[in-house]
Amino acid sequence: MRALVGAWRLMRLVPHVLHGLLIVRRRFASLAPDTRHALIRWWSRKTLALLGIELQATGVEQAQPAGQLLIANHVSWLDIAAVHAVLPQARFVSKSDVKHWPLVGALVEGAGTLFIERSSKRDALRVVHQSATALQAGDCVAVFPEGTTGAGPELLPFHGNLLQAAISVEAAVLPVVLRWHQPGERFSTAARFIGDTTLAQSLWRIACARGLAIQVQVLPAVPAAGQERRALAEALRAELVRKLG
Repeated sequence: MRALVGAWRLMRLVPHVLHGLLIVRRRFASLAPDTRHALIRWWSRKTLALLGIELQATGVEQAQPAGQLLIANHVSWLDIAAVHAVLPQARFVSKSDVKHWPLVGALVEGAGTLFIERSSKRDALRVVHQSATALQAGDCVAVFPEGTTGAGPELLPFHGNLLQAAISVEAAVLPVVLRWHQPGERFSTAARFIGDTTLAQSLWRIACARGLAIQVQVLPAVPAAGQERRALAEALRAELVRKLG
């Protein structure tokens, strides 16, 4: 029965993804920022809904993401859609591999994603400068300091390199806590994107899941001016761990 539900959800998702790709390629760049953000929010929320995912968000009303560096823990490739469903202004820094994913790559690139070669220190420096420039221009730049996806309950160590962008321009850091859950599982196993799991396998697990939900908790912004990046990374990680319980 769950397989039938999963197949039905994916059948409905395909035209939605193609519609989003059409918008990105034909007219997205020419739209005003507010209009682009509204479309990103709409597309992201509908993506979650079509996959049977309930969105639960707190702290969004107090958030002022413009010119702030958003950081979040990382569990699923759908984390970007979950954040965009509540804070569509976010421009994510993502590993360069995502750019080449079928359909998804074109969509995230169209949404203003900054791509990074994580194995290259020189490229990391380039993205730090690019992110700092974007923050000064009033953009909200979003990063996953863990650098890759984790299982959910326990966070991986935070890398402080990209936090330097906020420190350099004295921008605030906006912490966001993501918790995927489902009945009987405080931390969903269906949402995990770890190990040798492929994008197709992950998509199928999510589509077949029962009662899957994503909790997006936006925390108060943290000033980055004058901070040391490693100490800031550790403090932010500790706060997210505390909120995850």
